[in-house]
Amino acid sequence: MLVFLTLAAALWGLGHLLKTPRSARWIMILLLYLAILAVQIIFPEGHPLPASLGGSRGEWFMLGVLGLAVWGYSQGLKRLRRAVRPENKPPEPTKSAQSATEIERYARHIVLREIGGQGQKRLRDARVLVIGAGGLGSPALLYLGAAGVGTLGVIDDDVVDNSNLQRQVIHIDARIGMPKVFSAQAAVEAQNPYATVRPYHRRLTGDIAEELFADYDLILDGCDDPDTRYLVNETCHALSKPLISGALSQWEGQITTFASAEGTSCYRCLFPEPNAPGVAPSCAEGGVLGPLPGVVGAMMAVEAIKEITGAGDGLRDRMMIYDALYGETRTIALKRRPGCPVCGG
Repeated sequence: MLVFLTLAAALWGLGHLLKTPRSARWIMILLLYLAILAVQIIFPEGHPLPASLGGSRGEWFMLGVLGLAVWGYSQGLKRLRRAVRPENKPPEPTKSAQSATEIERYARHIVLREIGGQGQKRLRDARVLVIGAGGLGSPALLYLGAAGVGTLGVIDDDVVDNSNLQRQVIHIDARIGMPKVFSAQAAVEAQNPYATVRPYHRRLTGDIAEELFADYDLILDGCDDPDTRYLVNETCHALSKPLISGALSQWEGQITTFASAEGTSCYRCLFPEPNAPGVAPSCAEGGVLGPLPGVVGAMMAVEAIKEITGAGDGLRDRMMIYDALYGETRTIALKRRPGCPVCGG
């Protein structure tokens, strides 16, 4: 079996050098094993070819069974991790008073009159949930973590892909194939060890939304799925959670804050029905300027900090639209729509 182990190690090393996804490397090793197993089955015992590969036919079968058991165990662990809900996680340690290092780190915030020490403490005590760890979630998570937001949740069921790296700055080439939420957690915690990141590697669905949102003070929606946007909007209204919503399209981005439980409009007031298929192309279909998510995602982080600290005037009942192609920014007023099925009653 030494030949098989040597070839498997060589395939893995070559795949690593060529930056082949881990799944593709495992497939190559599986094909190698199946080829050797076929040789063991086709040729009679005592034939020089199977003898040169080492091991008996039964030992090769046992190796396959062992590999299958390990794979099944790992898949079971992954399913368990995805199913873990916030209430089943161990309690987070109580945060002590800010250390001298933290005060120095956030000094530029503390000297701002609109934030100050009390505002920084509010950031430290805040819990913010970010929907999506892609183009908009990347800069929002990085800046909120750097700003000292104490607890950041991030939910996304996707993994890092090579095509993401043109704009999703929280991920790096070495983490291709890793779930985005774990890649985001590594990046934020590397930048600020005082931040607590809670990753949820799963799709946001109606059966978990209320339970998940209830544990957070503020929700940021940076997803690109219309159904998820409507779900986020309805859940935020039901739980009286403010919602900062951002969206992108090729060269243009938009951002607004919904607090419909406090009298503002909601997402469905603005978009009563989803767009017809093909009207609003996805990033993959229509393309998107690489830095654009950074601009809009950073704006989402700004609005989140203002919501938490009470600084300035936020974007409630206003939408800011940024046109990168022509360098224009405009703001339009929003109004609650009578008869809205979410907030109209």
